[in-house]
Amino acid sequence: MERLDEAVDHVLGPSPARLIVEYGDYECPYSRQAFRQIEQVENQLGDRVRVAFRHFPLTEIHPHALAAAGAAEAAAVQGRFWDMHDLLFHRQKALEGGDLHGYAAELGLDVERFDTGRTSTGVLARVRRDVASGRATGVVMGTPTLFIDGVVYRGSYDAAALVEALAP
Repeated sequence: MERLDEAVDHVLGPSPARLIVEYGDYECPYSRQAFRQIEQVENQLGDRVRVAFRHFPLTEIHPHALAAAGAAEAAAVQGRFWDMHDLLFHRQKALEGGDLHGYAAELGLDVERFDTGRTSTGVLARVRRDVASGRATGVVMGTPTLFIDGVVYRGSYDAAALVEALAP
């Protein structure tokens, strides 16, 4: 797996903690399940875990996945990636353009800048970077795919199993 780039990757948590990297798709129901379980892990372990998210939209089967990834990145430009990330998973059934516009307004973003940004060259390049890094691993074929401290995780996505895998 490509090393984490603190200047580019979206990461929550302190640097010395164990690291979960998720390659995910905002329209994928399995990514949403992993998101919910990872939230529980974060609540349980606190500062002992870091989480990073990388986009891997499965556009062949999820027609709104790329637009949702673009929305997350457009929110990131305004410092609100994680807020949009959470909203997209919590409202996974509503990822049309008007929905994304509404989420930007709900988060208090500059909506005009958001709407322009979510299909911009820079935002799409950022999403493509994540997809390329996933493909380069040779193991990211679908979503979610998790890595713990750089090693692909093949276990269950339930919180208890993840906590056990993160144990020292």
